[in-house]
Amino acid sequence: MKWLVMVVLSLFLAACATSPKSTGKGPALPEFKLSSFAKTEVDQIAELHLQASLEHLRVLTEKFYRRNPHEWKKGGQPTREAAVARIFDGDFQQSFPELDNKRGIDALYLAFQESYHGDRVLALAWGLATMTLSAYNEKIDFYAWDDLDPQKLYNAARNYEIAAWKLASNRDSHGHLFLLANELHGETRNLSFEREFGKLIAEHDMLAKIVAGRTNRTIVRMVQNFASALFIPLSALPR
Repeated sequence: MKWLVMVVLSLFLAACATSPKSTGKGPALPEFKLSSFAKTEVDQIAELHLQASLEHLRVLTEKFYRRNPHEWKKGGQPTREAAVARIFDGDFQQSFPELDNKRGIDALYLAFQESYHGDRVLALAWGLATMTLSAYNEKIDFYAWDDLDPQKLYNAARNYEIAAWKLASNRDSHGHLFLLANELHGETRNLSFEREFGKLIAEHDMLAKIVAGRTNRTIVRMVQNFASALFIPLSALPR
């Protein structure tokens, strides 16, 4: 039945893909898109959550480069803006040789390895961005026949928590944090990094609940063990 719906809707979408028509008395009428009928409310919510998540990650990346300007210089970028753009202005199908072409949590681990001498902000941002896309099955548009997994969304939220914990806790052999983030020195209190991570966590926990309710699935929850602080593969059940 699922494949039949896809075929019928695809035929309708192709038939109705017409350009805007002008009445001659004003601006062209907006294009009618039947594709909107192929989207459920949850599909539209998922798209908004993904767009917001990538925007939060872009903001975080800009903040990390401001606090750690030596990182974008490691990558040979002319400006901080160029370093951010090379991550977020593509289609996320590119690869970075300095990360050994790693994505998702494999790239995330590089940001916290002392043996890694490349751009740690790149490793962190690229790892988080591609992990996020994996939680949405590598899609940016969603339709009635798409099947999101609430467990993946839940696991992604836990990985944001782990990344935030590692940023505040993991240090190199000299006792230095791998990346500077929040400031808590004296009267200086900058918790903007924590707030962005909080938004990412809350959005994915909420979307996981919405998808689980629509699909009648159960999310396997976990008690976070920050002592080991291992990132969770999105397809794995938390332990």
